[in-house]
Amino acid sequence: MAEEKYIIVGHVARAHGIRGEVCVDSHADSPSYFERGAVVRLCPPGAPGRGRDYAVRAARVHKERLLVTLDGVPDRNAAETLRGLSVCVPASKLAPPDPDEVFLHELLGLRVRLATAAPADPDLGVLEDVRDSGGAELWVIRDRQGREILFPAADELVPAIDLEARVVVIDPPPGLLELYQGE
Repeated sequence: MAEEKYIIVGHVARAHGIRGEVCVDSHADSPSYFERGAVVRLCPPGAPGRGRDYAVRAARVHKERLLVTLDGVPDRNAAETLRGLSVCVPASKLAPPDPDEVFLHELLGLRVRLATAAPADPDLGVLEDVRDSGGAELWVIRDRQGREILFPAADELVPAIDLEARVVVIDPPPGLLELYQGE
């Protein structure tokens, strides 16, 4: 039997109050992941398959974060031990994306091509990570020379994503790539 794949939908930022609530920075659009009775897995960052499952007792919005109460987390001391853990859900429980959207985890590992590239031109690199900087989503692209390129993934700069071909096409603003490549 194949092991269930888990997807990170948030991170525990800190404990809140004295009754075991945790502040969660959620990356998920669906509030159903944090409804009463839902089960989330808390695990070390980068290891969604490892960790412990918790049932959600309650969740509420507070200052653009979620305050979540979990079964088995009775007080602040217990909540404090969860700081920095990733909040994951099974991939099978993900709500389907809108037709013009993709899940962040589907982007990882995609080949990155320039919109101006000819078919015979090499790829720019590989999409290695997606960072949420509170504003524009930043993609971390590793180019062929191993350099890291931070790319603002605005809709107008990403003309195409082809998940079947495992490629994303970008159209960076003038000068952006030169900043990273020293050209």
